[in-house]
Amino acid sequence: MKEFICEIPLRWGDMDAMAHLNNVQYFRLMEEARIRWFAQFGFPTLPSGEAPILAHAACDFVKAMTYPGTAIVKQIVTRVGRSSVEMSIVIERSDEPGEAYATGRTVIVWYDYRAGRSAPWPEHVRAALA
Repeated sequence: MKEFICEIPLRWGDMDAMAHLNNVQYFRLMEEARIRWFAQFGFPTLPSGEAPILAHAACDFVKAMTYPGTAIVKQIVTRVGRSSVEMSIVIERSDEPGEAYATGRTVIVWYDYRAGRSAPWPEHVRAALA
């Protein structure tokens, strides 16, 4: 299983009226990690030609995260299909390694925008994921 880890500083504006990280920000953290993961493969992120798209995202909120701090987002590829990849996600804090603040799951699909449907992963990507 391939693991991808990135650090993302929290911003004061990420907080909500309850004085902790707003729920939507956990999805933003997952999104930022996903886009950085795409970048390591040179994936395009605009809807033209072929590119990866998000097909599913889920998040379980384990513990309230607060500002200031740095989130550590760990993504692990758990399944590689013909046109999709499933990833398990854990969000921690840099000052509390190993302590899960949220867990999640995403499914990424390789998509052919011209045909309007999923397509098989390019062979060089499939080899890197395997």
